[in-house]
Amino acid sequence: MHSSIGVIFLLLCCFDGLVLGEIHQNFSKCLDFFYKGTPPQVNYSVGYQPICQRFNNQYRFASMYHRQSRAPLYSAYIISSGKGKRPNSTWMYEPQLAFSRASPEMKPFNATVDQNVIESQAVPQDYSHSNYTRGHLTPSMHHNTEDDRAATFTLTNIVPQRNGSNSGPWNSLEKKVMGNFKTFCKGPMYVITGAMPYADRAHWINNRVSVPEYMWSAYCCPIYKAKLPPDVRPTFPAYAALGRNDRDSGEEFVPVNPKAKASERGYDVRKMPLHTLEKILEQRLAMPIRLFDGQCQQLSQL
Repeated sequence: MHSSIGVIFLLLCCFDGLVLGEIHQNFSKCLDFFYKGTPPQVNYSVGYQPICQRFNNQYRFASMYHRQSRAPLYSAYIISSGKGKRPNSTWMYEPQLAFSRASPEMKPFNATVDQNVIESQAVPQDYSHSNYTRGHLTPSMHHNTEDDRAATFTLTNIVPQRNGSNSGPWNSLEKKVMGNFKTFCKGPMYVITGAMPYADRAHWINNRVSVPEYMWSAYCCPIYKAKLPPDVRPTFPAYAALGRNDRDSGEEFVPVNPKAKASERGYDVRKMPLHTLEKILEQRLAMPIRLFDGQCQQLSQL
């Protein structure tokens, strides 16, 4: 294994020095977004901050945020049918990352951003002229209500993502997951989407926000149709994917399709069983990882 800042991004310890208030040392107020109320089993380094993402007086999803990287490790949510429209992009921030006694609600950025906010988290200016898009971990397309969709536009749910990935293969994956949910899932579908750092060294935009080498996602649908098409059976009750965010990365984890159109070449997504993704994350991060309690056991089929 390589040792690096990238891998230190997720090394062992416990939650120290976290602020109090609506932001807590765990996800106790928003466990409903996790299968069986159990967040991923991972040991985190100092600087990781659980956030129960709250908008208009309601919890919308959950994120594990890393302060030093000014980016989330993952976001967890329950998918809905995705019938709503994409809202206007009003980017928001988490006040309690900057001020422990501030409002528990995410807030839109003002024209002038407070210095404490700039120091505590990513701001819109970080993405200006960076050649990276704002990549949603919880995508707005996976939600119905206007408020649920608007809440995904907090920068604590965003990582720097190449446009070739964001508007190409990764967007196709998000649509495929939605299709599986609508067609085959008969109960709640729990989704966790995250970012995997570089192994050799950290990469940054604006010398402030950590850039992931890969995006990853996994879902758990323990109640699903009894009769699945043969090609769909391996994807239930759980399935996962790993996507390239750097077209110059090696092909150890995700092969490159040389026939892909030029704008998307090198941003391929590899779909895989849940345990395969967990093994890849364990290899990169040098620690055991379990994304869903009991590996998302089948409850029943309808």
